Amino acid sequence: MRDTRESRLLLVLLVAIAFALITVDIRGGEHSPLDSVRHAAASAFGPVEEGVASAVDPFGDAVAAVRDSGERHNRISTLERENASLKQRLGSDDRNRGRARELDAMLKTAGAGQYGIKGAQVVAIGAAQGFSWTVTIDAGSNDGIKRDMTVLNGDGLVGRVTTVGPSTATVLLASDPKFTVGTRMEKTGELGFANGQGDRDLRVELLNGKATVREGDRLVTFGSSHDKPFVPGVPVGEVTRVEPAGGGLTRTLQVRPYVGYSKLDIVGVVVQPPRTDPRDTVLPPKPEPPKPTPTVTVTVTPTPSAKPQD
Repeated sequence: MRDTRESRLLLVLLVAIAFALITVDIRGGEHSPLDSVRHAAASAFGPVEEGVASAVDPFGDAVAAVRDSGERHNRISTLERENASLKQRLGSDDRNRGRARELDAMLKTAGAGQYGIKGAQVVAIGAAQGFSWTVTIDAGSNDGIKRDMTVLNGDGLVGRVTTVGPSTATVLLASDPKFTVGTRMEKTGELGFANGQGDRDLRVELLNGKATVREGDRLVTFGSSHDKPFVPGVPVGEVTRVEPAGGGLTRTLQVRPYVGYSKLDIVGVVVQPPRTDPRDTVLPPKPEPPKPTPTVTVTVTPTPSAKPQD
């Protein structure tokens, strides 16, 4: 439409009519003469508005969802961090409780054998390419650790110190195939030598080929000259198998070690040997066999029936 004098006059006229209609509608209130026109317009344009609204609302909802999702995401992230932190604290508490139990058991073992020990924690395992079963502990020469000291934990013999640094030391585990320790049978005192076999039971050769040995019999360390590398009386393990006697000079046993070498954590290095051989006192008491449950016998005595009277 061109901007001419006629078009400007028409625009002014339309604006004047619009103001007039607005004035009439306002003055009429609920009985406005334009009410019927308004209803007709609503009927005509209502479906169009609904269609437009249905098309526009999803986008509005999406925008609101994106805005709200940011807030929800931040809240979820906060909750996840709090949950992870709580789990970490709980896990740490469980681990600390486990370490406290290990430490308590080790102190009881050391007390029973009168061993002076230096507590340490396993911080590394030996390199696989070395084909040796070793661990590294966080105690060294600065802590009074020396080569060829006995290492134990609450269960029994762990190994011996082989290399010492200022703050760390290497321990050769009793499960290592190069490991050998003198042993003594509980009660009978039969002597032998135990050798590691990796992840299998220890192999023990008794010096007496005719010794009487049964499954479940227990062994402790015999001890070394001047208590190095082994102090006496440290629990070694239980006999799981007795090889058939072949008339040889020795008797071969398979012994399950008390120590779980794959889950070591807290250990103690014996820095002060006992004054006297503790012999079997460090071994835990054997559990008593279960008592047989008494059998309840119920005796039923029949009651004689009364004779019929004549």
